[in-house]
Amino acid sequence: MVSIIETIARWSRSGVEFGDLARLRARHAIADTIGCMLAGTGDPSVQAVRAAFAGSIADGPRCTVVGGGQAAEGLSALVNGAAAHALDYDDNFRPGASHASAVLVPALLGPALARGVSGRTLVDAYLVGLEAQAAVGRGVNPSHYTAGWHSTSTVGCIGTAAGVAWLRGLDQAGIARAMSLAVSMAAGVKGQFGTPAKPLHAGLAARNAVEAAALAECGMTGRTDILEAPQGFRELFGGPDPAGWDEVSIGAPHVIESEGLMPKRYPCCGSTHNVVDIVLDLKAAHGFAAKEVAAVETLVGIANRRNLAYPRPEDEMQARFSMQYCVALALLKDRLDLSDFTPAAVGAEPVRALLPRIAMASYSAEEERAAGRPLPHRVAIRLADGRVLSAERGEAKGTIADPFDDADRRAKFADCCRGTLDPAATACLHDRLDRLDGQDDLAFLEQPFALAGQTAETRRGGGIVSRQSGTADQNRSAQGRLAEAR
Repeated sequence: MVSIIETIARWSRSGVEFGDLARLRARHAIADTIGCMLAGTGDPSVQAVRAAFAGSIADGPRCTVVGGGQAAEGLSALVNGAAAHALDYDDNFRPGASHASAVLVPALLGPALARGVSGRTLVDAYLVGLEAQAAVGRGVNPSHYTAGWHSTSTVGCIGTAAGVAWLRGLDQAGIARAMSLAVSMAAGVKGQFGTPAKPLHAGLAARNAVEAAALAECGMTGRTDILEAPQGFRELFGGPDPAGWDEVSIGAPHVIESEGLMPKRYPCCGSTHNVVDIVLDLKAAHGFAAKEVAAVETLVGIANRRNLAYPRPEDEMQARFSMQYCVALALLKDRLDLSDFTPAAVGAEPVRALLPRIAMASYSAEEERAAGRPLPHRVAIRLADGRVLSAERGEAKGTIADPFDDADRRAKFADCCRGTLDPAATACLHDRLDRLDGQDDLAFLEQPFALAGQTAETRRGGGIVSRQSGTADQNRSAQGRLAEAR
């Protein structure tokens, strides 16, 4: 009997041609993730990873690391993956219950840069890895995620190994070996949410995927039925009610066409996004101010409630996993951005004053089982004059049900690049990523990655100074060269 991993590997080497819509959405996802990497470079979690492996990050003919320097493929994936996920601005992926691109893109970039592959090849590898993540995730989610496994680290690692192995040129059997080995490297628990270990999970998953592919290329093997076998991934990691793989539906249509990704409009946990969208929409429709709000009640899924463990956040990392903080911001502002997640912003009195007025509850397990699908998130806002405004939302802005337009994508990319690239260089980089299928190689990424390390102040408001800091004249000169390459 053909195993799940063998089915995925066979599809990946079947000569499938990806359609225009799939390629367009993949380019958007890659650009979004690279923006998140640039934004996250100065975060303490990323700086800790760089410091831990400083002796292995140096100039040399290897892979460019965001923040400056070069490293071996696995280490570049570790640093770049941590940066992609550091600010929780990266996309969500429902079939994997994961931050798919924060693992996929960093894992693919190292081998792609080292081998000088084209942009089109990178897009192909991304689509292979994303479909593999979906196929693995469908067999265990949502039970796997609800049980407390961080699917970005587990499902993300296993599926991404297929994309990396494909990029390295492994055949069907080699791709299957890489995925099998990645199962033995899959780890990460959601109890770490709200700490720097969470973005580390994405970096570790990316590194493990790269190293699983390298081991597979050198002949290391594992059993190819390890997903479904006794004492395998589903049995041990599946949670109390895993879905199983009775039938493997793969690639027709591609998952990015049928279900899409969920790029984030706000730099915080995706479990807050439906509610933040509702609050902003109600404000726009009814024109109330934060000072008029007496109470806010929110209703979310069980997994969402468990993700949001910080009703009174003490720092910006906890704030990204606080429904109360994110709703307070939405009451005070028209849009959430990276400037809202700094120590000064988290401690601001107008925000702190609103936190006690905001409550969060979740559906019961019985309600979720009976529905058999994700239930909409609901909000009720009680105003001081006695009015109650309520609404519900099943999909956040950015999903294929309510997609970003070009202006949304560029606004987010600019938010990510602010402080690293000037507006002209930011526009140039975004344009080249938009045309990724036509790029002969990926060398155009090296200057922006280096510039991210030359920023004197990080988004933490000056708490850490990068050791790769350059002079203002050097930064302007480098950005000028980037703009000239447009």
